[in-house]
Amino acid sequence: MNDSKQVVLMKGTQEGITVYLDDECSFEQLLNVLNKKLENSNKEDRTELILHSQYRYLRAEQKEDIREIIENSSSYRIKQFQSYVLTSDEVTKQVNNMSVRPAIRNVRSGQVHQVEGDALILGDINPGGLVMATGNVYVFGKLRGIAHAGTNGNKECVIVASYMNPSQLRIANKISRSPDYDVEGSNREFAYINLENDMIEVEKVNYLPKVRPNLIDRLERGIENG
Repeated sequence: MNDSKQVVLMKGTQEGITVYLDDECSFEQLLNVLNKKLENSNKEDRTELILHSQYRYLRAEQKEDIREIIENSSSYRIKQFQSYVLTSDEVTKQVNNMSVRPAIRNVRSGQVHQVEGDALILGDINPGGLVMATGNVYVFGKLRGIAHAGTNGNKECVIVASYMNPSQLRIANKISRSPDYDVEGSNREFAYINLENDMIEVEKVNYLPKVRPNLIDRLERGIENG
């Protein structure tokens, strides 16, 4: 890897200029090539760069070394570091969000059931009860209380219930309240955010694969992991 074009590659992207760093050469060689490449850069250029290290994990001190070279050798500034490498925290978060957390219980008035990942309630959510999940909420029973899916802001999450007559539905930052007048609930329905109008809508469960086609596979994986 002696060719600097292979070790350090600058590309214009929709986000701006992205600098791709080779992930196979030594870190010392990477710094040398980066330094040489910037020697001929326009010192008047104030462009911000995105540094992409691909499959190389950069420690904090290595990022600082790269930042020092770029900002001392040019007028470029680093906007962000990116890579294909997941940190342990990111892996844990993804595993949690893929896992289904079953609970065989009724959630009574005043009770709060909160989980990381998908919540599977084998029972009822009574009026005044609240279930919160970073993922989806599945209720194999009567949903008459409050269900909040996607508490971390994920608008792709859904709420599924065998019997749907909630006092309130929440998905991400969206809220749908029940009407002031008494209404009868419906069997086998789900709630989701229609991404076209950014509002919560309720449909029959057989419509779910059309709205969230990847959800069934994800649920099966989550049950295996859980």
